[in-house]
Amino acid sequence: MSPSQMAPDLDPTTQRALAAGLYNLAWTLLELDDRSPDDIDRMIHAAHASRHHWGAIGLPANRARGEWLCSRVYAVLLRREPALWHARRCLAILEAGGEGIEDWDLPAAYEALARAHAIAGDRAEAERWRAAARVALADVADAEDREPIEADLATLPLD
Repeated sequence: MSPSQMAPDLDPTTQRALAAGLYNLAWTLLELDDRSPDDIDRMIHAAHASRHHWGAIGLPANRARGEWLCSRVYAVLLRREPALWHARRCLAILEAGGEGIEDWDLPAAYEALARAHAIAGDRAEAERWRAAARVALADVADAEDREPIEADLATLPLD
């Protein structure tokens, strides 16, 4: 690839600010009750752009969480193939291990897989991943870290 085809180099501080800010933007758009087509476009692009920047300067934990966010965005939009792809990537990054991974990351990845399989119509796989998430939550030391994942599990479109 020629230098003219490559993205410009950004300093780590700028890249980190972009990664975090775009993650927060995508999350804000996820929380809207009524999204316009432009909101949906911004949400998808913000999630992917955040993941791109975390890929350049973040820890494995940041990359996994970026994949989790992409999966959630697609699950909310009922886009099963990309929701599954990104949930699987999240888990693969966590399974490879590395810096920054916390005890709540794995149950969050399992929740993403449960949600993606649920919207894909594979109830058995969704139930399997939901059960795995519940088991993994027992290893999360801090109740404040467990609560958001438990809340997410309660919103799975299975019941």
